[in-house]
Amino acid sequence: MTGKSPTEGLRERNSSALLVKQIVHWLDQAKAEEIVTIDLAGKTSIGDFMIVASGRSDRHVGAIADKVQDKLREAGHGRARIEGADTCDWVLIDTGDVIVHLFRPEVRDFYNLEKMWAGERPPESTSH
Repeated sequence: MTGKSPTEGLRERNSSALLVKQIVHWLDQAKAEEIVTIDLAGKTSIGDFMIVASGRSDRHVGAIADKVQDKLREAGHGRARIEGADTCDWVLIDTGDVIVHLFRPEVRDFYNLEKMWAGERPPESTSH
């Protein structure tokens, strides 16, 4: 039990949905490609939403990550964690409720996060 009322949970989810819209806009401004938003409700407790996008090269991925990080700071989300910015093959930006994955195209194809997270969660097996 999380200790949150249904109203608090809904308010947080709406806040996350608004942040997703902002991040997608910033990604679009930075010319990110193939932007996909995945609703994580009922799939995991790591966050409310995941956004996956590509850059054309490691430099482009780095520039996109810098832009999103700057915009998050301006919007009051300066505590977002960033990983992978040293090589820019795969940069992860974790705001807590929204997780952004930025990839070079071939790295994105290899990991295929959309397929892993977009599907329905399999039913839990029971043993007798």
